[in-house]
Amino acid sequence: MDGILPLYKERGMTSNDAVIKCRKIFKTRKIGHSGTLDPEVDGVLPICVGKATKVVNYLMDSGKVYKGEITLGFATTTEDLEGEIISKVKLSEPFSDEKINEILSSFIGDIIQVPPIYSAIKVNGKKLYEYARAGEKVDIPERRVHIEYFKQIFPSKFDKEKGQQTIYFEVGCGKGTYVRTLAVDVGKKLGVPAVMSDLTRLKSGGFQIGMAKSLSQLEKLAHENKLSESLYPIDYAVKDLPRYDLKLEQWKIVKNGGFLSVNTFKEDYDRVNLFYDDRIRCIYQYNKEKNRYQSERMIDLS
Repeated sequence: MDGILPLYKERGMTSNDAVIKCRKIFKTRKIGHSGTLDPEVDGVLPICVGKATKVVNYLMDSGKVYKGEITLGFATTTEDLEGEIISKVKLSEPFSDEKINEILSSFIGDIIQVPPIYSAIKVNGKKLYEYARAGEKVDIPERRVHIEYFKQIFPSKFDKEKGQQTIYFEVGCGKGTYVRTLAVDVGKKLGVPAVMSDLTRLKSGGFQIGMAKSLSQLEKLAHENKLSESLYPIDYAVKDLPRYDLKLEQWKIVKNGGFLSVNTFKEDYDRVNLFYDDRIRCIYQYNKEKNRYQSERMIDLS
């Protein structure tokens, strides 16, 4: 069985837990996810099954959409509610929604982030959270990420008794963005400590949350021998690339890793999906120096 499963990952499990459960349901070890979701974050987690594992990176490169909450008034070690409180300030009055909108808008475009110390990014072969748990200092590398949009979806709420204000947001962002860090940086621009207090992934790999199946739904489909109905075709991961259907002689060349001339296609492509027998077989890219098309990713040579 080959294809892409948009899984609805529930809270309380790691992304690896979800993969392990899917391996049992699909009865195969050839399964991988395309972008980690923290245990207390729910939402869309695209899972690649069988030959679809060859296109995991293409799914990871796609944009993501999240909705969540930012609480102003305290900060934690992990930048979410799982960590210990390291800073606390009681707000005497709320920030206006106009001011909040101004701050959120200032993040749109390419920005530089310093990822949280409690993350799985590796530095010198060691994950950052391992340094944090050992109490060791480490220089965290900055990264450039892209924010498509960042907006409020409901008016903010102010808890006068606690001196805390909650912002309800939606963000569209590129690969590698830490929304936890966005929340903290919003607080920094407002001059107060902040934390990401809730998060749900609405979109990933081109899949909306309404397309996702839960583990219980998958188990039901498996019991009914309808598990294949949960999978999208492999080419869904690269659906934005042009498609070309190979003739038999061309397929023989491609199957053996051969090159295709620039005259093969009627249009000039940077990259193209190559199909044979109505199945995606590989992705070819244009080599400008050698003026030919060559393999970028082989997917299905059966």
